[in-house]
Amino acid sequence: MSDPSPGSSVPTSSPPAALRPDASARPAEYAAAREGAVVVRLDPLAVLAIAGADAAAFLHGQLSSDVKALAADACQYTSYNSPKGRMLANFVLWRAGAGADDGFRALLPADIADAVRRRLAMFVLRSKVAIGDVSTGWARFGVGGSAAAGALQAALGVAPEPLALARTPSATILGLPGPRFVVLAASADAEGVYAALERHAKPAGFALWQWLTIRAGVPVVTAATQDQFVAQSANWDVLGGVNFRKGCYPGQEIIARSQYLGRLKERLYAFHAEAADVGPGARLYSPAFEGQPCGTVVNAAPAPEGGSDLLAVLQQAAVASGDVRLGAPDGPPLGPVPLPYAVPSPQANGERAS
Repeated sequence: MSDPSPGSSVPTSSPPAALRPDASARPAEYAAAREGAVVVRLDPLAVLAIAGADAAAFLHGQLSSDVKALAADACQYTSYNSPKGRMLANFVLWRAGAGADDGFRALLPADIADAVRRRLAMFVLRSKVAIGDVSTGWARFGVGGSAAAGALQAALGVAPEPLALARTPSATILGLPGPRFVVLAASADAEGVYAALERHAKPAGFALWQWLTIRAGVPVVTAATQDQFVAQSANWDVLGGVNFRKGCYPGQEIIARSQYLGRLKERLYAFHAEAADVGPGARLYSPAFEGQPCGTVVNAAPAPEGGSDLLAVLQQAAVASGDVRLGAPDGPPLGPVPLPYAVPSPQANGERAS
C-alpha cells in the first residue's frame, strides 16, 4: 500500500453515515462488542511519521522503549517523557516498512500530536530526520470485541497477535490487547477497506473504542493529563512500554530511580462510577488522605449499564482503604473493576509500601 511521506497531505472522503451512530445506538454497540465485533472510525487519533536515515537512533534516544530492536512485523508501546520523568505522550510505534530507512509511524491522540511533533523536532538538530503529521493521508479504523480477530480475518485475511503487525496490499493492521486492532488504509483504499470491515463488524462510535481501551487496562495520555504521571504509575512498565536496559532518554533517570529505589506509591487501577460525563484529569479522594486529592482520572467512557468506567492513577494506600471518591471527598464512590493483568504490589521491584 502507498505510504504518505512526512508533511504530505492526501485528501480523504467524508466517513460514511454509519460510522457516526448517535447515542441511541449505544446499547446495540456494547452488545455487538460483547458478542461479536465492532468497527470504529479513529478520527480523534493522529498519525505522525518520523523518517530519515537517523530516525531509529533519534527515536531510541527520545523514547522509553527499545526502538532499535523493533521488528518490521511488530509494534510497541512507548512513551515520550519530560526531563522530570513524566509522560508527555504514550502511544503505539511501528516501522513504516521493512527497510532500515523506511522510518516509523506513531498513533497518538490528535489533541497532543502537534505539540509532540514540535517538541521532538526541537531535538533533531543535525540528525537526518523529518517529522510530520500524515493523518490526512490515512483512514484509521479500530476493530474490537470478543470476535474481533475472526471478523478481521474474514474481512482482510489476517489478524495479528497483540503487538504484532501485518500488511496487506490495502492496509496496515496493528494488533493490540483487548482484543483490539487498528487498521490503517491510504485514502485511495479507505472505502474498500471499510466496506470489507463493515460486512463483519457493527459500526460504533469512538466512545466505545475508548471503553474497550479502558477494559484492556491501557491508559492514554491526553492534553488534560500530560506531564502528570511517571510511566510505571500508569502501569506502562507492565504493558511493555518501558525498557530498563536501554540507554539514556529524557526522564530515564527518574523512571529508573522509581523502579529500583522504591519510590513508587501510585499505580493505575480500573473503577466504575455511577456518574456520567467523567473526564480525564478529574481528581480522586479518600479518607486515608484527609481531604487531599490522592489520584487522577486518566481516561473515562460511558459504561454499558450506565455511569462511567475509568482508569485512574491512584495512591496505593487509597486503594487499600477501600473508599475512593470521585471529584470531592464526599463525591460518588468508585467500585473497583478487575484489570486484565496483575498490578505489582508495593513490595515488587523494590517498591516500598506506602
